This record gives sequence, C-alpha cells and structure tokens, in this order.
Amino acid sequence: MVEITNVKVYDLTESVIASRNAMRLTPPEYTEEEFEKAFPRAMQLAKCGGGSGHSNFRKGIRVSFDIKYPQYFTPELQRYGFLDIVTSSSKMHRLIKMDLDVACNKYVTRGMIHEMKAHVAYYNKINNDDNFKYAEFVLRDGERICTTDKNEALYYAFMMCVSNCPMGLELFMRCSTNYEQLATIYRQRLHHKLKEDWQKAFCHDFIENLPYAKELIICKDNE
Repeated sequence: MVEITNVKVYDLTESVIASRNAMRLTPPEYTEEEFEKAFPRAMQLAKCGGGSGHSNFRKGIRVSFDIKYPQYFTPELQRYGFLDIVTSSSKMHRLIKMDLDVACNKYVTRGMIHEMKAHVAYYNKINNDDNFKYAEFVLRDGERICTTDKNEALYYAFMMCVSNCPMGLELFMRCSTNYEQLATIYRQRLHHKLKEDWQKAFCHDFIENLPYAKELIICKDNE
C-alpha cells in the first residue's frame, strides 16, 4: 500500500512573499515581517484555485518525497503534468531478484505469488544453466514455443514473469511536485475509491500534514 516518507518542502516563505508582487513597485525583502504581511493575500489567492492564474505562486512551493506504491497506483499518479519522478526502483531490472512474499501487498493472493515464483524460478534455472539445451513455453491460447537458443529462452521466460506480475507488486520512487499540483490532486482524489492509497495515505496523511496545507492547499475553512 502507499507509504510516503522523507518529505521536503522548499521555498514556501519566498513564494508566499512573492504572491504580493503584482501590487509592488520594487522587489520584496524576504523577511518574516514580509511573510506575515503577504500570508492573508496568499490565502485569498489560493482560494481562487488552479486555472485562474491567481494561485500560481503555489507552483513555487516545491515538495519532494519518497513513495512506496503498488503498480496499479502509478497510472493515475502519472497523469499529473507537474509531478516529476526523480528516480525509481526498476521492475525490469529487479523483478527476478525480488522476495515476492515481501514485495506484494496484502491483497495479492498466495496462489498468484506461487505462480509468479514458478515463472521466476524457471527464468533463473535457464539463466544459471551453463549447459542449456532446451526450453518450452505454453502461452494462453495454447501456442507452444520450443527453443534451443538460451537468449531466446531467457526472453520468453522474462516475458512470462513481467506479463503475469500482479498489480499489487510494490515499488518505490522519489518524486517532486508543488503546492499548486497537490491542490489539484487533493480535490480530485479525496474521495477516490482506492481509500487506503489515495484517500488515507496521499490526501489525509501526506497532503493535509504539509506546512500551511489548510490555508494554501485545501482552503475549505477560509471561505
């Protein structure tokens, strides 16, 4: 399930102060006093919401974090244009070395894990066989593939592994985004059907606990 750790927030003070730039004649001083003066205006601008242009100062409040996630989570996360993946773990590189009992979330059945272990074991058997002679694969439609070429056998064995990998396999990555994008995510995902992942872990546990989240991201109680 989704877990978010190592959260860092950058340029919050500077971005809030800069939210008053449209009304200034000279560049601001980035002081605590200026922050206090700018914060009420920043709250009002934040209530205008994304797309209005008024809340653009939130783009300057950058957030980086580590996230552990099941595979079914990322297609929805990656739709957001201002969320960058810094770097991630690799299913392509590490799948055949994973401890599947640990790497799969609680909703993956033992039967599915058992089947995946069999595919991984067959791949490793071929890979470690210095005297390889023959391998056979049966596809879903009954097609049988027989080969005496070790590289070809490794390809088909890996395709069996990656194609049958459960969506509940958990990977991890570091991401970077900003308060403007998180406001959009919060609005769109707060009542998502993936309650443990989007509602609890991402919206409640992560976004709601960011500095000044209530005033600058959620904005509900400032109406």
